[in-house]
This record gives sequence, C-alpha cells and structure tokens, in this order.
Amino acid sequence: MQRVWIIAGFLCAVGLLSAAVWTYGYRQALSQLGEKAEADLELAADRLSTQMQVYQEVAALMADHPALQTLETPVQQLAARKVLLDVADKTAAINVMYLDAEGQVLAAAQPVPRRNMSDHPAFERAMQGALGSAHGVQDESGDRIYSYAAPAFGDLGQIQGALMVIADVQDVEQTWRGSTDAVFFVDTDGVVFISNRSDLLLWRRTDGQQGLTLPDGETIEFASALVAGHEVWTLNWGRYLPRRALHLTLDLPVIAMTAEMLVDVAPARRLAGLQAAAVAAICFAFGALLFLASERRRTLADANTVLESRVAQRTRALTAANTALRREVAERQEAEAALKQAQSDLVQAGKLSALGKMSAGISHELNQPLMAIRQFADNGSAFLERGKDKNAGENLGRISDMAARMARIIKNLRAFARNESEPMGRVDLIQVLNAATELTETRLRDEGIELEWESLKSAVFVWGGEVRLVQVFVNLINNAADAMANRPQRNISITVAQGKPLRVSVRDTGPGIEDPDRVFEPFYTTKTVGTSEGMGLGLSISYGLVQSFGGDIRGANTDDGAEFTVELEPYEEDEAA
Repeated sequence: MQRVWIIAGFLCAVGLLSAAVWTYGYRQALSQLGEKAEADLELAADRLSTQMQVYQEVAALMADHPALQTLETPVQQLAARKVLLDVADKTAAINVMYLDAEGQVLAAAQPVPRRNMSDHPAFERAMQGALGSAHGVQDESGDRIYSYAAPAFGDLGQIQGALMVIADVQDVEQTWRGSTDAVFFVDTDGVVFISNRSDLLLWRRTDGQQGLTLPDGETIEFASALVAGHEVWTLNWGRYLPRRALHLTLDLPVIAMTAEMLVDVAPARRLAGLQAAAVAAICFAFGALLFLASERRRTLADANTVLESRVAQRTRALTAANTALRREVAERQEAEAALKQAQSDLVQAGKLSALGKMSAGISHELNQPLMAIRQFADNGSAFLERGKDKNAGENLGRISDMAARMARIIKNLRAFARNESEPMGRVDLIQVLNAATELTETRLRDEGIELEWESLKSAVFVWGGEVRLVQVFVNLINNAADAMANRPQRNISITVAQGKPLRVSVRDTGPGIEDPDRVFEPFYTTKTVGTSEGMGLGLSISYGLVQSFGGDIRGANTDDGAEFTVELEPYEEDEAA
C-alpha cells in the first residue's frame, strides 16, 4: 500500500512539473515568435509603403510636365496622352490622367468612364495645394485601386490643374502574396483593403471589435486571449489561416492604414510540448531507475552469496584457461617463426632450382671464354717471340675482355644465389633486367628462343630488393621458355613502361595461360605430375616477392601467347626521406 501512495505522489509531481515547464516554454517561444513577427510585419509594411510611394512620386514629378501645360487643341491633347500612356506603361499604373481646376479630364492614358472628377477625394485634396490620396473599389471592374493626385501650379503660383495616378492594388500584392504568415492592411473605415490572403479581402471591423466579420456582416468563430503580454487569437477562418495565431498591429499613417499580422503559434506549442515531454521522460526515467535500483538491491543481497561462490569457481577456470591460452600463443609464435623460415628457404630453394636448370649452359658459357683465353695467351707468346708487340697487345686486350665477361657472369651467379637479407631500397630496374637476361641467355640461345630486350641507357629506380627482383624475372623468363617447348615460333619480349606504377611486361609466343585465375596458386602447374620440371612454385614465389615490394603481378592471354605484367613503385627521394 505504501508503494502505491509513493507511485501516485510521484506521478502527480511529474504532472505538475511538466505543466509548469510547458507554460514557461510556451511563453518563451511566444516572445521569440513575437520578435520575429514584429520584424516581418515592419518589413511587409515598408515594402507596401515603398511600392505605393512610387506612384505618389510619379504624380508629383509629372504634374508640371511641359506637355501638360497647354491642352487646348486636339494635337496637344494627343501628345499629352502619349506622354501619360508611356508613364502608365513604365510604372504599371492602371491610368494616369490630367484634370483642370474644375475636375474635367483633359488627357488620360486610358479612357475614363466619366469626364468630371471634381468630387474625388484625392482631387479635392490636390486643389488645396497638397498631395492627395484615396483608395476604393472601382464600380465597373470591382478592382481595388489606390489614387494619388498632385496639384499643377501656373506661372503665378495658382493651381491650374492636377495630375492623378491610379494604381492597381492587386499588382502591388503580387510581390508578397502567399508568404508564410498572413498579413492584411485595414483602412480607417475598418475594411481589409490589402492582404496576402485573398480570403480576408473586404472583411470588416466595427469600432471596438477585436476580430473581423465577413463583408455581409456575418460573425464567425473567434476568441482572443492575452498570454505573457501577447494577443493570441483563436479562430476558424479557413484552411489558409492558422487555428491559433499571434496577432500584431502596426500603424501606417503615411498610407492611412493599419498593418496587421497573424502568426501561427503551433510551432511554439509544439516546442513547449517537446520540452514538457522531455522533462517528464527524464523524471520517469529517473523514477524508474530509482525503482529498479531498490529492487535490484534486494535481489543482489540475495544473490551475493551464490555469486561469490560462482566467482571463485570461475576464477579457477579462467586461471586454467589463461595458462592454456599462453601455451597456445607460444606455440603459434613458434609456428609463425617456422613458417617465415620455411618461406625464406622456399625462395632460396627456388633460386637454387633455377641455377640447377641453368648450370649446363653456365658451364658452357664459362668454358668458352676459358678456351679463348688459353688460345689468345698462346698466340700472345708466339707474337712476343717474333717481336710483334702490337699483335701481342691485341691478344692481351682480348684476354682482358674475356676475363671481364667471366667476372660479370660469376658476379650475377653469386648475387642470384645468395640469400638476400637487406631491407628494401633503391634498385636499378635496368640493371636487374640485364642480370636476368644474362643468366638466362645461354639457355635461350641453346633452345633457339629469340629474346627482344633493348636495355635503356639511363637508370630507372624502383622500390625493392635487387636479388629478389632478379629472381622474379628469371622465373618469368624460364616459365616462358618452358611454355614454348615444341612451338614453331619462340619469341620472348621484355618492355618497360615508365609511370606510376612502373610496368614491366614479359610476353611469349606460347600456348597461353590455361587458367589465369589460378596461375599464382602454390603447386599449380600444367606440367606432367612427377617430372623434374618443377612443382608449380615459381610463379607463387614471384607473386609473394612482388607483393612484398608493394607492387603487383598479373598474367593474361594475348593473341599469340601469354603476357605477365609486373607493377612496381617508382623510387622517389621525397618518399624515401
């Protein structure tokens, strides 16, 4: 029972607090809405006054026009009509007319239904020497018009006539009709003469009345209330007017009207509702947390003993699991180290396998210079005995060239065979390709394979390891030679395309790639199983090496064979720094 009373009291407190927050938020929102609405109302009133002032100034400026001074002959009246018609076209006025002192229309831009305007309020004011104005509804068309009349003075200062400009109020309304808030202008007779809501036109207000009534005098639903110093109307005047609106007024003595605005207060009510709902939600959440906390405290007290026993049991299990996990981590680290060593050994084994394939050719390549050196040495000795020093010197030069060729071959072999451990850095790609072609030159020549490779004169530097790059291109050249076995046409071409990335293409005239998607998989080969031709690791090793340099390698079929493209990152000094 006590819990029920506590919950009921809490709900009542939350309701009162939410109502207070809604009231305060609504008042604050109304104040902000009123400030914005006052600025919008002043802007709308200034816009109307400025637009109407244009016609007022036209009347004052055109009253003394030379073409209107003398209108006695039809020719003079026709010339005056042209001037007035031009003014009416440029200002969008309904009519511009010139009247004499008796109110007779002497010239007009458009035909007028009556020729005497002496009883017009604007004309009567102009005859008093001041600028006159009036507004009303035309009997013929029913259009709402605003008229301005300016006196025309003679040479002796007497009033000899007046210029009247008639403006269409609807044209003025077009610039701001349909704006968000409803704005209307009430004249001194209490008639809504101008509005951006056509539903309110010609509605009326009697003396002391707050709202408006229909033109036929019928009253409709209306109520007014004062909220935080702001007048709020409750009305049902059509779907284009708000149900509840903030009402503001502004006197405009220049055009003898009162500007009024109706601003929808629904956003202010929604904002206040959201604030109240937020406060109520926070209170309910806080109350729920307190309730749950009290319930959980009792539950936790009951479960504390059981939990302690379970914690001890779980601790023992976690300790055993942690020991097993550490043992597994150590085993994984050892396996990872073994895998890295195996990969390194596999790369070295690939190089040694390639050297084994090329050993016969390399032996022949070294044996030829040795035989030539022996022959040139014997010839040199004979030339020296005969006193032919020049011929002996030529033989010694040839011996030096042969020795240099052997040293270059041995250097390439030693570099290719060693297990490179240096980090990546700047590598001359042209030197790498030259070394790869020299290592495979003997095999290609013995098998009748034509190699198309034009070494560039300038160096091209890339990121990588020199020995590992040589192995990649040796593998590609050897694979191309293997693929062209028993082919009538056997050509290998190597091209370099500089750019970012830099591309090296190795093309052959073999049968092509049987399965391009699997060509870089380990142990994938199209050679006969169990032969000594290889186990399908050459391209897989090459793929791993190029990937380690931050590059890429891919294979594709061409019209006359296969093409492998190696992409490498160019070496740039800024990136290296």
